[in-house]
Amino acid sequence: MKKILATLLTMGLVVGMTACGSKGNDATTADSTEAVAEASTEAVEETAEEATEEASEEVAEEATEETTEETTEETAEATGDVMTHEEYVAADLDSPVTVETYVQAKQGWWENEGVGNATFYTQAEDGAYFLYNMPCSEEDYEKLEVGTKIKVSGFKSEWSGEVEIVDATFEIEDGNYVAEPLDATSLLTDEALIDHQNEFASFKGMTVEPSTDADGNEVAFLYNWDGSGSQGDDLYFNVSVDGNTYTFTVESYLCGKDTDVYKAVEALNVGDVVDMEGFLYWYEKVNPHITSVTVQ
Repeated sequence: MKKILATLLTMGLVVGMTACGSKGNDATTADSTEAVAEASTEAVEETAEEATEEASEEVAEEATEETTEETTEETAEATGDVMTHEEYVAADLDSPVTVETYVQAKQGWWENEGVGNATFYTQAEDGAYFLYNMPCSEEDYEKLEVGTKIKVSGFKSEWSGEVEIVDATFEIEDGNYVAEPLDATSLLTDEALIDHQNEFASFKGMTVEPSTDADGNEVAFLYNWDGSGSQGDDLYFNVSVDGNTYTFTVESYLCGKDTDVYKAVEALNVGDVVDMEGFLYWYEKVNPHITSVTVQ
């Protein structure tokens, strides 16, 4: 644009000078006018060619930069070195992560806008991972039995204290591992408990404490956290050990109303002493998702 303006100004000066000289000699004026016209045409054509070349170079550079950025983003999502659990814990939130782990339990499969999803509790020898709403076909969901090894790539996220992997992809690998429950009873008051988040754990000799339902009555459990639900919803119940009380949950998507653990919690009484197993899920604080309850 700057070159075009300079050319037009130059043309204006030449034309002005030619007009002044025309009073003296008509032949000279005609020759000069023709020369100016030819020079102007050549200058405009040259300027247009240069502007076109510059514009083409800028468009090409921008397209190259955009393609490079898109390729980099796609690569970050699709690839990555397999992390140890320690490296995963140290990774920043929202950063891409890749881990190898083993399915320990799975919530129900469901479809959202034509895409199958499921949430998985997984664990390797060095730590556990919670895979939230991982895209998964119903056929692959059936293949992901307890112990199945998978390689997972996604993004590290957090929701109310629960660290999880979201927007994940996976592939099934050779290998099998089923975790033994960690006795976490004595760890419930230990700050180190967070280091075992999402692991399969056991809790022994805990006493059922009263909860208050929507009508103000003391009960052994609630449908939903506030008692507003009904059979088929999540179950919440309080248990204590060593003078401290905790809220445990039967996650209905994991263990529905027809499962043994769901029925066992519905049958609890305040004061019962129970042994339990489940996954060290977090909601603001430890809030285990229980998979078995046995009354002593």
